[in-house]
Amino acid sequence: MNLFDVLSHQYMQYALIGALITGLIAPSLGIYLVQRKMSLIGDGIGHIALTGVGVGLLTGASPVLTAIIVSALGAVAVELIRERGRTSGDMALAILFYGGISGGVFLVQLAPGKSNANLTAYLFGSPLTLNPTDLVVMGVLGACVLAVTLGLRPWLFAICQDEEYAKVSGLPVRLLNLLLAVMTAVTVTVAMRSVGLLLISALMVVPVAAAQLVSRGFRGTMALSILGGLVAAGAGTTISAGFNTATGATIVLTAIALFVGVAAVTAVLRRLRRPAPAPVSAEPPECALDC
Repeated sequence: MNLFDVLSHQYMQYALIGALITGLIAPSLGIYLVQRKMSLIGDGIGHIALTGVGVGLLTGASPVLTAIIVSALGAVAVELIRERGRTSGDMALAILFYGGISGGVFLVQLAPGKSNANLTAYLFGSPLTLNPTDLVVMGVLGACVLAVTLGLRPWLFAICQDEEYAKVSGLPVRLLNLLLAVMTAVTVTVAMRSVGLLLISALMVVPVAAAQLVSRGFRGTMALSILGGLVAAGAGTTISAGFNTATGATIVLTAIALFVGVAAVTAVLRRLRRPAPAPVSAEPPECALDC
């Protein structure tokens, strides 16, 4: 199946658009999480978002809306615990991780008429079922995330580098931290239909890791990581259609392949640019003869 055949189907067009929205916003937020050494927070938020999905399925409400509310509350709780230092960040993340996924599975199984297929669709993504309404919701939420990650970039960069200095400079550190936590929850929720709750964290981190191999500046790294996210999302969706594989997993594997390729190329270029060692003279230096 060639690219034209893939894109000729409307459901594939919707799937590609949804994947591109995810590939655009995930690295733009992930770069801040990487800077704060909280790369795995996306996993924790993804697991607690599953509880929100379960609440929606059980009550008949929109799973997207309940997932946003529950995951945002969980993200804020973790941020406040981390800030006040009552327990370690790792402990809070572990509670979020296991409690979230357990609560989600429990509630989904209680929902009437629901099966494990519904659970799998949210965990690993189901982009082929996207419709125009889903894309509008994803687009609006994605625009909100980009407005924060790009519009507040200097402030968010400051708190990620040195919170104490940011406080002295007069920045609203707590508000920015909470805003970043909520945007993480929104990003995870946007991606749950296209990539999946269990895989979105990889799309937040891997393109950023690849960009850091090439760029040293924050602005350049952000631009390259967003480009990498778009390439991985677009190529992964197309490959998954051609080989009939899971879209979310294929997107993540494409991102990892991109990282490996960039790492290999940069390693070769670094070796080629390494200056040749100075030739060693066979004769002893004059000072040695004088001595």
